[in-house]
Amino acid sequence: MRVYIFLCLMCCARSENKRTCLKFSELTIKDSFRDLFNPKMEMFLIMYTRNNLNCAEPLLEQDNSLNVNFNTSKKTVWLIHGYRPLGSIPSWLQNFLRILLNQHDVNIVVVDWNRGATTFIYNRAVKNTRKVAVSLSECIQKLLKHGASLDNFHFIGMSLGAHISGFVGKIFQGQLGRITGLDPAGPKFSGKPSNGRLHYTDAKFVDVIHSDTDGLGIKEPLGHIDFYPNGGKKQPGCPKSIFADYKTGSCVDCDNFKKKSCPRLGYQAELWKDVLEERMKRSLRTTVFLDTTGINPFCTYYFVLSVIVLDNTMKDGYITFKLLNQLGRIEEPRLYKKNKSFYKLQEVKILAQFLNDVVNISSIGLVYYQSFNQQCSTCQYSIQRLMLKSLTYPERPPLCKYDIVLKENEEVFLNPCTCIPEEI
Repeated sequence: MRVYIFLCLMCCARSENKRTCLKFSELTIKDSFRDLFNPKMEMFLIMYTRNNLNCAEPLLEQDNSLNVNFNTSKKTVWLIHGYRPLGSIPSWLQNFLRILLNQHDVNIVVVDWNRGATTFIYNRAVKNTRKVAVSLSECIQKLLKHGASLDNFHFIGMSLGAHISGFVGKIFQGQLGRITGLDPAGPKFSGKPSNGRLHYTDAKFVDVIHSDTDGLGIKEPLGHIDFYPNGGKKQPGCPKSIFADYKTGSCVDCDNFKKKSCPRLGYQAELWKDVLEERMKRSLRTTVFLDTTGINPFCTYYFVLSVIVLDNTMKDGYITFKLLNQLGRIEEPRLYKKNKSFYKLQEVKILAQFLNDVVNISSIGLVYYQSFNQQCSTCQYSIQRLMLKSLTYPERPPLCKYDIVLKENEEVFLNPCTCIPEEI
């Protein structure tokens, strides 16, 4: 009997010590109606780490002590949602958390300001962004007293959350480590001065992804680097917009990033922080355009075929190509512009997009077509050099083929080799 009583007491003690998991505020459209007559603004900070991935905990305890799972020496990622007129929990939140913590051992703080974003009055939500920023800054001051560092803070803000991140950055005079803006809101922010929206001076590194510029997103570049997937407008499965320089392959080399190659969208963008900051000091904004597919994981693979011809006879024609891997599988690309102006000893670049990556290239299938009706079955066209480079994986050595002769409408398969170093 005594043993039974002891075990019961132990179970009671454990249940009392067990912390209740925090939940994101789940509101409904009824709350939006209530907000019309009784507006409220509340903010909660929900913390996740690898130690409590499945059970969110408060960042600060009631006595303002720091949660024991928060590690001040690790990076802290702050996730801030945007306008929520229907009050629902952001659908992307849980998956975002799991992927982030699976790849990086960080502290994650979800900024839940749903009671303030759930309203039919968009302007009211916009005004609340400033209030959220002030509340966040007060919390951050407490973290700094516990030994946290602004440089270790990475704010990721969606829509209005992007501008909240910027307002926090302004309060701390641009000393935040990084801000990532995901589709920063356009209405009430487009055309505003730097103190009224997210700006590259709000953190040591600011990267922005624009994917709804013809809807609720902002079109203007805001950061050290701005990415415009699919032209920044219609996304996977939707028609893609046309950006002339990009689509014609006129800006594919990232010449200003020779040592580090083209900047990459996403978490790795900060690897280009130094060179982007240096460009910004010279008033050089960096905008990046890329396409995605409509199927998970949405990636495509880019190659550039550079062509140097020996005469001017090809100036009215165009080249198409395909790649074969070592197993003989053929990968057909999407060429961004067929017609190119081929002139003697002038390098022409053809941008191609592949749905699958071609790792071990055994041969390049090449066809030359003469434009209009000037076909000549006996004519031969001389190419001094072909160079194939992967833009997606620039660390791969380029492949070259020299002294090539083509005939009209006749496909040839070339076995390339690693380029001569001085040619690269």
